[in-house]
Amino acid sequence: MAVDNAMTADFLRSAYGGESMAHMRYLIWGDMAAKEGFPNIAKLFEAIAYAERVHAGNHFRVIAGGTADATVTAGAVFGTGKTADNLQGAIDGELHEVEQMYPVYLNTAKMQNESGAERSFHFALEAEKIHAELFRQAQAAARANKDMALQSVHICPVCGHTVLDEAPDACPVCGAKKAVYVKF
Repeated sequence: MAVDNAMTADFLRSAYGGESMAHMRYLIWGDMAAKEGFPNIAKLFEAIAYAERVHAGNHFRVIAGGTADATVTAGAVFGTGKTADNLQGAIDGELHEVEQMYPVYLNTAKMQNESGAERSFHFALEAEKIHAELFRQAQAAARANKDMALQSVHICPVCGHTVLDEAPDACPVCGAKKAVYVKF
């Protein structure tokens, strides 16, 4: 499934770059959280890193090889700090995607009748809303010098939907079955 419109293709490349960077940043920040004594926050970072990888993969598949010599730049926080500070960087990044980036990308894909891009952007937008809230909860715990209370994190490998403790029978975003959720 190739993309016909240059603007939507640019948005897919931009989103791919941002999601790829978030994937790696969250893995690094998860390692740091574990070292600071927050194993559940580390687990949350690892799980959401996987969701970001799902988003990057979805965007990449929609581009369908249309990346030949395109440069992808991702603009987001970079670097490390204490876990509470890293969580603020994560919250800021997720809110940027929810409030600014994905609504514009999604509306453009709709306007340009790019159904694959529309689907990919919708999936990411819905998951990022959840990620922002989970990172807020984790930050509140870290600021109190406590770990986040959770048993497990479940990620839908189709759309990146994220839920704590128990996967739903069917993904509320894409309809994937409970059995395919990845547990962290």
